[in-house]
Amino acid sequence: MRALIRQRFFVVLVVLVLMIIFFSITQEKFLSGPNISAILTSSSILWIASMGLTFVMLSGGFDLSIGSMLALTGIGMGWFLNEAGLPVALAIIATIALGAILGGLVNGILIGKLGLSFLVVTLGSLILFRGLTNFWSQSKTTQVISPFLDALAYGSTFGVPNPVWVMLATYLVMLYVQKYTFFGRDIYAVGGNMEAARLSGIRTSRTLIAVYAISGGLAALAAVMQDARIGAASPQVGENLVFSAAAAVLLGGTAFSGGVGGVSGTVVGVLFLGVLQNGLSVAGVESYWQQIITGLILIGAITLDYAQRKGIRFRRPAAIS
Repeated sequence: MRALIRQRFFVVLVVLVLMIIFFSITQEKFLSGPNISAILTSSSILWIASMGLTFVMLSGGFDLSIGSMLALTGIGMGWFLNEAGLPVALAIIATIALGAILGGLVNGILIGKLGLSFLVVTLGSLILFRGLTNFWSQSKTTQVISPFLDALAYGSTFGVPNPVWVMLATYLVMLYVQKYTFFGRDIYAVGGNMEAARLSGIRTSRTLIAVYAISGGLAALAAVMQDARIGAASPQVGENLVFSAAAAVLLGGTAFSGGVGGVSGTVVGVLFLGVLQNGLSVAGVESYWQQIITGLILIGAITLDYAQRKGIRFRRPAAIS
């Protein structure tokens, strides 16, 4: 319990619990099985994309292009199935590989190898990927018909919706990498102090290339879930994904400056946004108010992150005895 209280996302977790209690009292159907399932399954795309963004932010960077990457790889998923005629399993693998390669080659190399600003590079790749999406799709939505994808989006296994299994598997893999691998420790070191990490022998450029490749690959996995949920590959998806993902990661306690946080906090942030949006929808709140509230939450999360960093920065060191 003491360890939990010390977590940066503890306050958000408390507010999440209070919010669940409030909506349960005021909205009769909020805690029903179908609504809980809807909260989780509708959060699957944000959940998966936010896992990748967490690693990028832990390394001290940011990826503005994840929404455009989702749209581009979603079109790729439709092309692999409809035009290339690949089996669905190979199409999914090819889609994830496409996202990882583009993320590593475009964002990772320019940021990790050449040392360019992550904001400039990912802003450029955001526009580049969106343009490639419209070029590849000719700005048209195409159907993606597959019984496997239908089952992935709307089926269940052992009574649990399949998107939840995908979310859980993604989280566990990322948690293992974060906590129990040298690569995970390198990410924290690079985000905490890149120069110190380099001098200690960490190959910082390789670490940065890897985190942007992971971000691209998970955005592509989110694109697979997006195509499965809507039954189509659309060039219009993902436009606001980066803002929601940033809010979830920051609410989960990952510092914008890097080196602090983790995927467990991101889970809390995603659930916070999912419960909030679902509760407001069930209550009949207009969509524009939901956007306003989400925007205010993002500003609040950034402010909280800044306040926490300032508190850490100016904390007096312990006396040496």
